[in-house]
Amino acid sequence: MSEKEDKVLALGKVPEKIMCRSVFKPLKIKRPEVLIHPGVGETHAVIEAGNEEAFVFSVGPITGVSEDVGKMAFWKAANDVAAAGVSPIGMLVDIALPKGSRESELRRITKEIAEFSEQYNIEILGGDVRVTGAVNRPVVGVTGVGKTDQSRLITARGLKPGDELVVTKWVGLEGSAVLAMTRGEDLKNHLPAEIVKRAEEFFEYMNVMPESEIAVEVGATAMHNVTEGGIFGALWELGAASNIGFEVDIRKIPIRQETIEICEVFDVNPYMLMSGGSMLIGTAKGNLLVDKLESAGIHAAVIGYVTEGADRIVRNGDEKRYLEPRQADDINKAMEATI
Repeated sequence: MSEKEDKVLALGKVPEKIMCRSVFKPLKIKRPEVLIHPGVGETHAVIEAGNEEAFVFSVGPITGVSEDVGKMAFWKAANDVAAAGVSPIGMLVDIALPKGSRESELRRITKEIAEFSEQYNIEILGGDVRVTGAVNRPVVGVTGVGKTDQSRLITARGLKPGDELVVTKWVGLEGSAVLAMTRGEDLKNHLPAEIVKRAEEFFEYMNVMPESEIAVEVGATAMHNVTEGGIFGALWELGAASNIGFEVDIRKIPIRQETIEICEVFDVNPYMLMSGGSMLIGTAKGNLLVDKLESAGIHAAVIGYVTEGADRIVRNGDEKRYLEPRQADDINKAMEATI
């Protein structure tokens, strides 16, 4: 797109001409289950259903704290659907842009989403795009849609006493990447530049669909996409959903050294830092699941087990603490910190 063509977008709904060339045109995937595809005048999508099938929906807005807002929104929706043991088939995307945004910014966000759509065969079903004075950064809301046999559906309510708790990859990946990208120059005053650069690359780990598929094969009883609130938030929510207790060893929770050092600079808790890219899984076969994941090149660890009752305990050597209900994500504290 030339600079001359890159016009400032007017407030309100984005014009049809711009929608066609910068939103609809990049979308290539057309899945057979989808009966009505996105286009001018289409306000809904229709997906064919079969007997004994279940649809899974997930939703969550992502605010553009970095230029990767499209990628982050895509992964949030895809990973939440994958936590139900389901492969996503489509997404609805709503984009709100601040006043003064240019068409090139809209095209960049759409291109990010379209590239992942093609890579993972997930159709963009439709959505809405508008410019509004109500936001000062791009906000992308994505609703993920998946379909599966009811017998294969996994929920957060399935944990049973005796199940083991497995965490994939490393906690704090997403938060570390966001902080490295948005506050990188500040961090470089305290940390070697190579640590900040490696943390920026953590976005490469955001996809949890492969571990979801492996967990379903091994026999997962529950799964949770570890996002806002970090691993402590995910543990609490999974325990509350299943109405059970658990005991975990904080020393067994996998975490990258880059995350530890970044959190020390901002004086925040790495276990309460947004952790997209990591999946918390309950299963009766924890060690087998870890072996299968490692064989597929996905780092994982058994961090604890499910207990009867409601005590949710985190151990650190001889120390024992009771986990509290999910708190606000420490990414907010870090973004505002003076260092």
